[in-house]
Amino acid sequence: MRSIGTILMTVTLLFAGATIAEAHTALQRAEPRAKSTVHTPPAQVRLWFTEKLKPASSSVRVVNQAGEQVDKGDSQVDPAAAKQLSVSLSPLPPGTYKVIWRVLSADGDVAKGSFTFRVAP
Repeated sequence: MRSIGTILMTVTLLFAGATIAEAHTALQRAEPRAKSTVHTPPAQVRLWFTEKLKPASSSVRVVNQAGEQVDKGDSQVDPAAAKQLSVSLSPLPPGTYKVIWRVLSADGDVAKGSFTFRVAP
């Protein structure tokens, strides 16, 4: 009987750990999509996350292939949708662009990442 109790306790702890791990903030989707090619240059980049974000500690920027910033520096969390982060873009010529983001979720998790998209000629 003791071994069944141990097994049940182990299984319970494993599932509890899985729940905690799933609570971390992650990028859910983006416009433009990661690794996509667009034919019309976007006016902004929008990112959606799995958790609500803290506006003062969350940002996104966009750079060209030379590493020059091409966004307008107005990165913000949407006040009406706290899981959405966006930044406006200057007119983009054809090329590859890198989106670099760092967010702090309402529960204190920090997440960061990057992806590219391409504007076709």
